Amino acid sequence: MRGFAAQFVTLTILPLTALIVAVALGSVLIHQREMRSLVGDRDERAVRAAAVALSEGLAHRAASLRALADLAAAELRGRPEAGHTPSATLQSFLNKSSYLAADFDGGVGILSPGAAWLAASPPESAWQSRPIAELVGQIAPGAEPAFSVLFDDVALGTAAQAISAPSSDGTLVAVGVFSPAALDLPELIAGLGAGPRAHALLVSGDGRQLFKSGPGNDPANLLTHPGVSAALRGESGAVYVPRAGDEFVIAYSPVTPVGWALVVEEPWSDVASPLLRTSEVGPLVLIPALVLAGLGLVLSIRRVVRPLQQLERQSARLADGDFAAIEEPVGGIGEIESLQQTLVHMARQVRASQAAIRQYLGALTRAQEDERRRLAREMHDDTVQALIALDQRIQLARMAVQKGSPQAVERLGEARQMTTALIADIRRVIRDLRPIYLEDLGLLPAIEMLVRDLETGAGIQASFSTSGPARRLAPEHEIAVYRIVQEALSNVARHAAARSANVCALFDFAEFLIRLEDDGQGFYAPQHASELAASGHYGLMGMQERAELIGGRLNIQSTPGHGTTVELRLPL
Repeated sequence: MRGFAAQFVTLTILPLTALIVAVALGSVLIHQREMRSLVGDRDERAVRAAAVALSEGLAHRAASLRALADLAAAELRGRPEAGHTPSATLQSFLNKSSYLAADFDGGVGILSPGAAWLAASPPESAWQSRPIAELVGQIAPGAEPAFSVLFDDVALGTAAQAISAPSSDGTLVAVGVFSPAALDLPELIAGLGAGPRAHALLVSGDGRQLFKSGPGNDPANLLTHPGVSAALRGESGAVYVPRAGDEFVIAYSPVTPVGWALVVEEPWSDVASPLLRTSEVGPLVLIPALVLAGLGLVLSIRRVVRPLQQLERQSARLADGDFAAIEEPVGGIGEIESLQQTLVHMARQVRASQAAIRQYLGALTRAQEDERRRLAREMHDDTVQALIALDQRIQLARMAVQKGSPQAVERLGEARQMTTALIADIRRVIRDLRPIYLEDLGLLPAIEMLVRDLETGAGIQASFSTSGPARRLAPEHEIAVYRIVQEALSNVARHAAARSANVCALFDFAEFLIRLEDDGQGFYAPQHASELAASGHYGLMGMQERAELIGGRLNIQSTPGHGTTVELRLPL
């Protein structure tokens, strides 16, 4: 079970197979339930929108009549001169209102509050069979427009609806008659429902069928049709009714101003069937999925698992020190080949680093022995000889004192001079081994003394500057920075052939930076630390090591003929 193939089958193919089977078996049921709900919600929203559009159309007609009554009352008030009766004035005004013909195909009239005709289009005789007087008699002055019940209109030859609206001052009443056909019902209702068996019904309050679209047989008494009675009560919603081996979704909504009912019904399966048929072929996806999974497993074993196993064995040999083992190609996909090339590069870098470390350690050992020989030689040639000479001067002075010779004072003076010179030599040696003044005075004065030693000892014009608020660093940081600067200045004196050098120290709130620049002959600076020892730059490698030990970053920039810049950045 630790192998890739077994884990791939157990963790991928078997769960994938179970998931596909579960999806295939459950998809039909899920689609049926969701599509049933979606079709019902969609039809309910569509019926509500169509009912709102019808209600707004009726409200627009009522507002038009109210505006007509107000304009007619204003016309009467503006024509008081003799020779114009109110009926003639209003009839002339009404004849100019032909724009209302599209909304009121049964005509428009103007009456007094007592239901006396003042103007009509068509003439008053066409209005005799209409329940206008009863409708006008129901309106109080200043009331809202009123709608009549649905009636059979002789002039139109179909069912019609009347609207009456009083003027704002209550002096006139405008009436209008329209048939359901004037409401553009095909455009508003015929598009409801998406299936081939969908149809819509518009039913009046007394159960009359005002409009029907699509196929379907409706009961003789439409008041018993599902949804009609609820819509006539002012309710909206959707119900599901089994019918002829299928289930119909019936959505309904009221048309509020006139008390009509708008109903749409269709089998929800007509809408859901295409998706259901698509989901029924879900189990067939199992076969190609399993085949593809098997092919993927075989390909993964050949192109991934085996190359990785080979690379693992070669990496184990690399860990044992066999650097050539990792370079044998293992093949596989491009990512594995790229990984092997990375390991090859890393092995070469490790090999080079090991060689550089051995060279560096050898150089350190030689430098340590050379330093010991130098100190021993210096102590033997200078300090010991000076002590011998001092002892001789003391013996001569003692003898002179015993003899009472006047040369005793001179001998003591020579001994004192030799003692002073000896103390200076010993202090110089101590300073080379450990700069005591670094601990006493601090890092900046110690570096400034190194710069002065360079100027006096090597004859190079050198300067030292600082910036920012100076502060003491940790002791291990100060000695490391001091040794790095000491080695850099030593390189300037021994190798750079420079005329001038500048050392600048910068204290920032986040880091400490010190930079050394010279105008010497420069050199080709290696890119990597492992190249320093290989190219013989042991001093630079020591500087790099000291910088890394204190968490700093050393940057060396140099090109032949353009001097050298050494920069150390130390986070504070």
